[in-house]
Amino acid sequence: MKIIKMIRDAALVRNINGLMYMISFGLLFLGLASCENKDDENSGGKSYLSIRMTDAPAMYDAVLIDLEAVEITGNSGGTVLLNTNAGIYNLLDFSNGLDTLIATGDLDAGTVSQIRLILGPDNSVVVDNVVYPLSTPSAQQSGLKLQVHRTFEPGVSYMLLLDFDANQSVILKGNGEYQLKPVIRVIDAAITGSIKGSIAPLGVMSVITAVSGGIIYTSVNNTFGQFLLPGLPAGVYEVTVYPEIPYADFTISNVTVATGVSTDLGLIVL
Repeated sequence: MKIIKMIRDAALVRNINGLMYMISFGLLFLGLASCENKDDENSGGKSYLSIRMTDAPAMYDAVLIDLEAVEITGNSGGTVLLNTNAGIYNLLDFSNGLDTLIATGDLDAGTVSQIRLILGPDNSVVVDNVVYPLSTPSAQQSGLKLQVHRTFEPGVSYMLLLDFDANQSVILKGNGEYQLKPVIRVIDAAITGSIKGSIAPLGVMSVITAVSGGIIYTSVNNTFGQFLLPGLPAGVYEVTVYPEIPYADFTISNVTVATGVSTDLGLIVL
């Protein structure tokens, strides 16, 4: 199958599948220092929240997620249903730095403990122009619960970005069915960097990994050959390109990532 051929190193497949169980759900808090401050009296002690969604690219034609609602839970257990832009989203439309607004709302100032994404039944993946339904584990059918412990101040606007990793969230089971086991990881732009570059020849699709401290981050180049690995903690990485056959794997060692900097690997010719 095309997807399996794209990742030819068996050890990489095991590591990527294993990472499904290592990475917890997470959230990105952006622009808190530059949040819009509102007059406390006019805001009535409320905080304003907007939630956006982005994606790490994947080796599929499309990954379609049926988003029905977004709910916020405070430490007291009270819940607030946000104004959600419900609908079916193709996650692959929001990769390599693109994102989309999925929910907004006013919250009582205080501490938020959890965000719950409520998905509908119409989730699917498109592989080689064939649509396959995405089943959801029973433990997640009540919603994807993302743990948060953040205090919102009155009269301040906040923005959260959810990084939905489509490449690791879709699992091909032994019976040929596909399952959705969402991986949503933590990225904080204020304390992380990124790696970017491009692949040649044009049109060669590749899985790109960055490994540091035993943690693997993955991406896929777009049709223009460009790729982006965002949200990387500062450190030294080994970057490997796993292209389609007959091209050989390509590894770059000692790639340094600094906080707030996008390390550009330039053009990688296979």
